Amino acid sequence: MNVGVVSTWFERGAAYVSKIFEEVLSSDEDIDVFIYARGGEEYAKGNDKWDRENVHWGKMMISPFSSTVIHRSDFTKWIKENKIELIIFNEQHWFQPLLWCKEMGVKTVAYIDYYTEETIPLYNIYDCVICNTKRHYSAFQKHHNAVFLPWGTQVDLFKKTNSSLVNKNYVTFFHSCGWDTYRKGTDLLLQAFEKTKKQSKLIIHTQNEITKPELAEIIDKLRAKNKIEIVVKTVHAPGLFHLGDVYVYPSRLEGIGLTIVEAISSGLGVVVPDNPPMNEFAYPSNSKLINIDRLYSRSDGYYWPKCEIDIQHLADILDDLAENKEQVMLMKEESRKIAEEKLDVNKNFSSLHTIIKNVGFVSATNQTVNLINGYDNKGFKRFHKFYLAFYPVFNTIRNFSKK
Repeated sequence: MNVGVVSTWFERGAAYVSKIFEEVLSSDEDIDVFIYARGGEEYAKGNDKWDRENVHWGKMMISPFSSTVIHRSDFTKWIKENKIELIIFNEQHWFQPLLWCKEMGVKTVAYIDYYTEETIPLYNIYDCVICNTKRHYSAFQKHHNAVFLPWGTQVDLFKKTNSSLVNKNYVTFFHSCGWDTYRKGTDLLLQAFEKTKKQSKLIIHTQNEITKPELAEIIDKLRAKNKIEIVVKTVHAPGLFHLGDVYVYPSRLEGIGLTIVEAISSGLGVVVPDNPPMNEFAYPSNSKLINIDRLYSRSDGYYWPKCEIDIQHLADILDDLAENKEQVMLMKEESRKIAEEKLDVNKNFSSLHTIIKNVGFVSATNQTVNLINGYDNKGFKRFHKFYLAFYPVFNTIRNFSKK
């Protein structure tokens, strides 16, 4: 069976999700997996980790209303040349390619991540939707073929490196925020850590400098006390979890919360918001839950609200752990046990091959097609209106570039 995966394909969380799907499916000798790397964001051409024989780099499509726009002829040619029978779409926000697949008789599966009240009915175009958290599954239970596969990680890649404390004199807290310090709650963590009174250290891994003045001021104060270290660089998996004892992740919003599971597998205790899906991976023996101060809507209408943690409660949790080193070491031991028992992706995804092989083709209803066309056309019309308003500027720049 030839299975395609349509995804962003470079050093990014979404691509690691797709990689896990690829690796699990490829372990079945009856399944060959082909990657269609969408051209709306970045390419990893020449990178041995991402650039392989089964990867097709989709034509670059720049669109202001969706980063998941796909070049039709390039996409359909890829399907035909590789005789693709089923495609798994990872975070596909533009639905036209689903209609093309229906026309070609190709079955489709969605990895569920981003959706709104308006887009949930559009997912009826998919022959199957895979939900990796209880939260996602609760939103899609009315779909004609919704499957719950609890998320897991590569426990052989994310290994425990230290049973004792990284530094025997104090507890080291670790936080990874990638490119998005706001969504990951880095600002909230810094404010909380500034309030702590006990001896401890905070290490933050980020892919860009934290330059917001009020946060830079906190960092400078903590640096003066030798209480913080900022690591600014891109790091391949298994990342830098070995630098800490406890993973602190006061994220405002997650689709899954990949790094929480990776941290647990790496043998770190975890401190996360008491809100799903983050608390779905928290167990009493290895974690502390942060009280939620408020819930509020995201500007783009995402189905679930963002959460903001109680900063003082987080500060109290950090101080409590800093004072109880023995408890932290027990949390670390428990995390690895939990990962091996409950978070091994090979165990959790053991039924994925069967699910994919048994997906049936469902013809699109006129209602679903009309909903999709109406939704995608709204995005195009917004862009067209913007383009017309600023056409004189675009035209001036274009003419100047030709000189």
